Amino acid sequence: MTAAEISRIAGVTRATVSNWRRRHDDFPAPSAGTETSPLYDLPAVQAWLRTRGHTSTASPTEELRTALRLIGPASGVASRLFPLVAAASRRTPEELAELAALSDDQLVARAEKSAGELPVAVPEAEPFRYGPNDAGVLRALLGCVREAGAQAAADVLAERELDEGAASGVYQTPEGLALLMARLLPAGASRVLDPACGSGTLLAAAARQGAQELFGQDSLPVQGRRTAVRLLLAAPEAETAIRVGDSLRADAFPDVTVDAVLCNPPFGDRDWGHDELAYDPRWAYGVPPRFESELAWVQHALAHVEPGGHAVMLLPPALAFRSSGRRIRAELIRSGALRAVASLPARAAYPLHIGLQIWVLQRPEPGGTDRTTVLFVDGEGEQRDGAAGTPSADTATAGAGTRGGSRPRRSGPSAASSASASPASAASFDWVGLTERVLSQWAAFTTAPDTYADEPGVARAVPLVDLLDDVVDVTPARHVRATAADIDPAALSRRVDDLHGQLADQVAALAAASASGGWQPSGASAREWRTATVSDLARGGALTVLRAAPSGTRGSKGSAAPTMDRPVLTASDISAGNPPSTRAVDLHADAAQAVAAGDVLVRALGGGAAAAMTRVADDQDAGALLGPHIHLLRPDPARLDPWFLAGFLGAEDNIASASTGSTHVHVTPGRLRVPLLPLEEQRRYGEAFRRVYELRAAVRRTADLAADTAATLTTGLTAGVLLPPDSPDNGSA
Repeated sequence: MTAAEISRIAGVTRATVSNWRRRHDDFPAPSAGTETSPLYDLPAVQAWLRTRGHTSTASPTEELRTALRLIGPASGVASRLFPLVAAASRRTPEELAELAALSDDQLVARAEKSAGELPVAVPEAEPFRYGPNDAGVLRALLGCVREAGAQAAADVLAERELDEGAASGVYQTPEGLALLMARLLPAGASRVLDPACGSGTLLAAAARQGAQELFGQDSLPVQGRRTAVRLLLAAPEAETAIRVGDSLRADAFPDVTVDAVLCNPPFGDRDWGHDELAYDPRWAYGVPPRFESELAWVQHALAHVEPGGHAVMLLPPALAFRSSGRRIRAELIRSGALRAVASLPARAAYPLHIGLQIWVLQRPEPGGTDRTTVLFVDGEGEQRDGAAGTPSADTATAGAGTRGGSRPRRSGPSAASSASASPASAASFDWVGLTERVLSQWAAFTTAPDTYADEPGVARAVPLVDLLDDVVDVTPARHVRATAADIDPAALSRRVDDLHGQLADQVAALAAASASGGWQPSGASAREWRTATVSDLARGGALTVLRAAPSGTRGSKGSAAPTMDRPVLTASDISAGNPPSTRAVDLHADAAQAVAAGDVLVRALGGGAAAAMTRVADDQDAGALLGPHIHLLRPDPARLDPWFLAGFLGAEDNIASASTGSTHVHVTPGRLRVPLLPLEEQRRYGEAFRRVYELRAAVRRTADLAADTAATLTTGLTAGVLLPPDSPDNGSA
């Protein structure tokens, strides 16, 4: 490991490491590298740090990454560790700590035995053989499972293998999206297939909805192993069959039909097998064009479901209108196979720059009921309502129903100002609201399709004959857009008056928050003070550092499940200054930490200078569960003021110095630094930071209301339902 890596795990600067090398004769000598770029043995450095009382401030996942990097790609140890992750997940934290404390030889022997006892469920797993050189990475793996959860450890291993294999374009389906897709399946769907299973998020979501038999296939062996481990963790009682191979060319389940298919297939694949599969019997709706691989996946999915079974697929928006796919789209519509299309906001999932679509399909039953309409839901509108200010149908029309867009609007950033590029938090929007918007419309449509009432601007059931034109465009926004006939002029006028009133009140609040409060210069130069790291403060008992378990991980044996109706505070809520925005159903029942008033919340993933990184929990947050990707610091109020702590921890320079990564920036809370000041002075700073926070919140709310008001006025004027006000220049009063 390099000196920079030593500084990271010790929570000190590189200059401090250089001083250690010069001042301490017992500091480990370089074991490799050059005189100008020496490399050190990780176990030797860790042992030296322990003798000096320095505990590692690197996160458990970062320590595992470091251990894997140091052992080298040629060992292939990442591939062989997948079974051990599943085996370790069955141990208590105390048992894992005891294993990590064993000697190298004992640890290797116990690891081989534990992995060998695991049922054969991980496809193409290499023999469970570990050597003495693997002891360091085995300890790092056990520590990661103990502290961050088994799923986090499996993700690090997969990340390592994908890097070694030079694979690209491999992304997880966000868990919120996976749950939405799984909930679109009918109740009782017990046998579920994902022919492009990737990391297994969709199959795990299906298991959470009650599926008992899970089938998955992926062309990358690492993804097959990843899925197998995820399902062992998330659905240990389910029967699983995970295979490796190209589903289109070499279907591992050619004779299997299931109740439902969930799939997020590869997009834009030009080498999917067009020529060799030209006469394949799966193409019941037409031979997919060479550049329409997604239509091959759609028909592959329909071929695997029982008559009447459903397929829910995540697809690119161009598939809805490209001329090359028009004939197959027409056949899907004529046969009644296409039941619904729902659009998603941009940044909901990769690729982040486009808004993807969910297609719900159903294999026609011989002699079944003729279907006369297709449902279209504009999920993008939920984000426009909450971010860009477009008036929702329920406020702009008379007599609108309460399905979908009737949720009260929350202030918050637009999807474009995402808190993170991570797929687990790919967008800064309300997954609960989006899910409610889509599921409520789908439930109403499937319950009574013949009497379904359209909700202009949100959802519409379109007759098949209206879709079968020269284009056969099934883009939701084209069909659900509210027209002038849908808008009640009086209702929109009342909406404008209400917005103007809210905006006036908010401008007054902003003026009060921005009023000068006697900010004085500190003197001729900036103040200087001694600082301590969060790790130092935690060791001294001034605060406690807690973290939420990653989504999908299981708690320790015997842990109790919290009430599933409890709210959950997310990383996006911290950025936006919102109250808890989701519910516990979106987290694993026993993988949560409750928030208390006065806790300091730190986002674990960086979001740029414009995004708030810290926040102090208030009474509205108290009792909520802590969502993933958040660190919780619980200060001793007799020693640390919460707002003082949050203000200094969230400083841009502080976050930058405690972060690793470039594309995905991970914040290590133990490395954040805090000035050492008397409590009375802390409170003065804390009150100032609280005022700054209120100013930022007032600016955001004012901007949101202004955008909402402007968009509503534009809609009313352009639709012809509002008249311009009389101008004083034309003589009116």
